[in-house]
Amino acid sequence: MIDVQRLRVLRMVAEHGSFNKAAAALRLTPSAVSQHIAALERSLGAQVVARSTRGVTLTQAGRIMVGAAESVAAELELARQQVDRLNTGRVQLTVATFTSGGRHLLPGALARLLATHPHTVLHVREGEPEDTLPLVRQGAVDLALAYHFDGPLPTGPGPGSSLHWTALLEDPLHVVLPEGHRLAGRESLDIAELAAEPWVLGCSKTEAYLRRYAERAGFEPEMRGTTTDYFFARSLVAAGMGISLIPSIALVPAVPGVHAVPVKAPAPTRYIGVATIDRRRDHPHVTTFIRALREQAAQQPESGHG
Repeated sequence: MIDVQRLRVLRMVAEHGSFNKAAAALRLTPSAVSQHIAALERSLGAQVVARSTRGVTLTQAGRIMVGAAESVAAELELARQQVDRLNTGRVQLTVATFTSGGRHLLPGALARLLATHPHTVLHVREGEPEDTLPLVRQGAVDLALAYHFDGPLPTGPGPGSSLHWTALLEDPLHVVLPEGHRLAGRESLDIAELAAEPWVLGCSKTEAYLRRYAERAGFEPEMRGTTTDYFFARSLVAAGMGISLIPSIALVPAVPGVHAVPVKAPAPTRYIGVATIDRRRDHPHVTTFIRALREQAAQQPESGHG
């Protein structure tokens, strides 16, 4: 029989990439972590991690077991919630969200959910998709409002519990310029036209995305600043520090002194959706909430829908 605690230790090793970091997260000694992994390998008759001076990586068997570990964790969390519901008579729903999505999509959807299920106990956690989607797979949150650009969803190591993705909207990025800029009056812009401009961005992933587009256009963007807030980035644009690249839903509320111009096709786009695991997506509260998010997304201006 496979020990659940050993699966939990393997999950943390996979997440942190080393025995020492996993030990710190679990409040164990590195030796204890190593013993758990060795015992798991003996019970399986297969190596689950490959050790090197740079840390540890999962073997194919390890990836399978991490997926199983996340499925087990999700099922145990679901069972705990069901028992809690029996004891209290209340349904608890935990929702994760990224900042701009939470600001513009979540409040209206939460209000719709509570109008239908007024006794729901809601919990909201803020975080980026690479942090929140693994929590959905593990059962720590019921669903996550998340996004991705032109790559896959950042779901973490291993197959895990199957994620169900409901597309909500396409969120094209705009170039944000200070008022009076020579290009501020344009109907649209090509990224290549901005090769000589300094940039201030509101998200590290937006910076990585811009660098890919700029490379295709044959230039390297000059970065004057990267913030963790699109509103702050627009304020820096208004102050004259540079220009920015901002998703449509993060263009409100308006900031004085800036002007947003769409990017010419193929425009860089952020794809927003909601993720849950298949085991939970048919729960009445989850179904109601996803429907409310879709209704809220349909009301967003300047966004194409997937």
